[in-house]
Amino acid sequence: EENGHQIKRLKRDADEEDAEDQNKKSPKRKIVLLMAYSGKGYHGMQRNVGSSQFKTIEDDLVSALVQSGCIPENHGEDMKKMSFQRCARTDKGVSAAGQIVSLKVRLIDDILEKINNHLPSHIRILGLKRVTGGFNSKNKCDARTYSYMLPTFAFAHKDHDVQEEVYRLDKETLEKVNKLLACYKGTHNFHNFTSQKGPRDPSAKRYIMEMYCGEPFVRGNIEFAVIKVKGQSFMMHQIRKMIGLVIAIVKGYTTESIIERSWGEEKVDVPKAPGLGLVLERVHFEKYNRRFGNDGLHEPLEWTEEEEKIAVFKEQYIYPTIVNTEREEKSMVNWLNTLSIHDFNSSAVGIQANNKNSKNSSDLEGSDGCDDDSD
Repeated sequence: EENGHQIKRLKRDADEEDAEDQNKKSPKRKIVLLMAYSGKGYHGMQRNVGSSQFKTIEDDLVSALVQSGCIPENHGEDMKKMSFQRCARTDKGVSAAGQIVSLKVRLIDDILEKINNHLPSHIRILGLKRVTGGFNSKNKCDARTYSYMLPTFAFAHKDHDVQEEVYRLDKETLEKVNKLLACYKGTHNFHNFTSQKGPRDPSAKRYIMEMYCGEPFVRGNIEFAVIKVKGQSFMMHQIRKMIGLVIAIVKGYTTESIIERSWGEEKVDVPKAPGLGLVLERVHFEKYNRRFGNDGLHEPLEWTEEEEKIAVFKEQYIYPTIVNTEREEKSMVNWLNTLSIHDFNSSAVGIQANNKNSKNSSDLEGSDGCDDDSD
């Protein structure tokens, strides 16, 4: 037994020496990492240095980068030292299949394998590419694509007594859902789909490129469907409120005209769908790719070779978590029961009072995504 410990100790010492030698040889380079993770049990993506009670995805990532020898320990404490930038902030419990972070690291041998060895299995680094020295994953991102996986009984009309496991979405209802989701396309004033933004705030205007719901499928006896949305950037809770309002219309709590009304200056009570089911699918760098993708020095930031690994990760970690959590915690069922409380025709004063009351609980969850005003 003692011999065994001694051998382990010698091996560890040798590994540390190898790492030191490697560090001397390896200059720091700007790279991007393609990440996938299941967000359950985490307080979002972004690290809160000095707040260890709320564990984030970046806490585990930074720890793995230090342990693998990619960055010195003091860079983990001050992330600016490695020029760290995540492409999108994700909320408490939100997962990602194609998150991108940019940072400076030592390009050690077998770098992906070494980082992944120090990560839990529900967080994986699936790819790495060299980028220009001034690259910033948030600023250079042109668009983000999110998906939202939900049980289809969410679209059952409120006057129908629904057995969750028996419900199946019919063609006409799916067509209605897609007609409503398509209304969001283009540039609109989304001040009613977030908190702390007034109707005249220019940053409340957002551009949505596409939004649609795919064909339903069955998992664990419950039928699910996936809504995809691609936009330049999203504000806090914006995607969940866009989906929440469509559900309220399809269920018969309010009329289709509320969408148009919500873009006006009037304050509209927009319900926010649960965070479970929201996944950052991919981030887009079209402008960067056009400028640097074929310059002979850098690769375009596309991940076709990693698509299979992304699909496997989703099947293994993201979808089962959404399905099992929905079954156990019934987050959609519980949220649907609150829709009748919303007053879709109420005055601005009434809504402000409601917002004040609900603010304390809801805003702890953070943002759907992506830019400066979304934390």
